[in-house]
Order: sequence, then structure tokens, then C-alpha cells
Amino acid sequence: MKVLIVEDDKKIAGFIKSGLASEGFTVDSAGDGEEGLYLMREGKYDLVILDLMLPLLDGISVLKKARASGNKSPVIILTAKDSLDDKVKGLNAGADDYLVKPFSFVELLARIKALTRRNQPPGSSLLKTADLTLDEETREIKRAKRLISLSATEYRLLKYLMENKNKVLSKTLILENVWGYDFSPESNIVDVYIKYLRDKIDRGGKKPLIVTVHGMGYKICG
Repeated sequence: MKVLIVEDDKKIAGFIKSGLASEGFTVDSAGDGEEGLYLMREGKYDLVILDLMLPLLDGISVLKKARASGNKSPVIILTAKDSLDDKVKGLNAGADDYLVKPFSFVELLARIKALTRRNQPPGSSLLKTADLTLDEETREIKRAKRLISLSATEYRLLKYLMENKNKVLSKTLILENVWGYDFSPESNIVDVYIKYLRDKIDRGGKKPLIVTVHGMGYKICG
């Protein structure tokens, strides 16, 4: 799942980003309203966490402009503004939920999961490629009947491959969707983690599922 955080407080943004990454999310962040609006219009996010008091463009304006341009990503407003009037304005502008600072990460995570479940059709939490399955609800991964344990990054990479099975994915695409923008295209981090996945996914399987397409990237077949 890909999440955008629009928050000018670097400590809060870093805290949320670190927590979500450990849960297997891919996270981008913006430090002001104009950048946040640009990313909401250009990026495809499963969920947006939006502050209201932002530099350059306030959160309500960001939300109204994003919705007017056709953005339908679920939005959780995360703000210190706690009056009933502020909550009503936020929800009327197009927010799906409203959480007041200071907040518990556990509660934020629960609200994120509730919102994303609400926007998923029944049965959509299970990804399947050949005899490999990934359950997004339980985060359980199996190849045939063998349970597979993955790190948070390995999980995000496998999920991205399975969501795009039989498609060739370039290293740049994988970097952007799994790691965000923290690594340059010249980094070999994708190759390293593909090897980690192969060691865990393809070991003992009937046939290798993760394929290298030389000069183009990687794909998972099934």
C-alpha cells in the first residue's frame, strides 16, 4: 500500500513514516501544501494523511483542489485543530476521517486499516501467483503449504511484484513504488532484495517464479 504524508513537522512526519514502513507500507511525504497537492494529483496513493496548518497552501485548500481535480484517495486529516467546526469543515471538504494531535500511532494505524478495508471489494486481500499466496489482512505468505517469513521491505517488494504479475518492472519503477525516492536508480538495492526473495520464495518450489528480464527489470510469473 502506498501512503502520502503531507505534514510540515519533520519529527511527526518521520515518526509516521518510520512506523508505516515497519508495517509494510510504501510512504512518500510532502512538507508544504503545494507539494502535497502536486503529489496528490500526480501520484497514485491508497491513502493520504493530511495536516491542516501547512505552509504555502492550507490543508483544506489542498483537499478541495485535489477532490476537484478528481483525486479519490481516502484522506485522514491529522491536525492540532480540535474544534467541532474544524472537524465539520474537514469532513465537508472531502476527508474520510479526522484525528487530533497528539495521537497514538496504534490508533492511526487502526484507522488506516479500517479505511482501506472499506475501499476494497470482498476477497481482494488475497494475492495469488501460481502456488504462492499473500494475504494482505494477515500478512501471511505461503508457497504451497510452506509458510514464508519476510522482512517489511521484502514484503513490500513481493506485494508489488504480485500486484503486477507477468509484467516486467524496471528497477526505477520498483525503487519508486517500494522504497519511495530514498535511493538513486544506480543503487543495487533492488538486485539485493530480489536475491533475498528468491532465496525464500523459490527455494524448494516446483519452478522459479521471480524472473530476470535482462536489460529491462524483473517480473513474477504465474
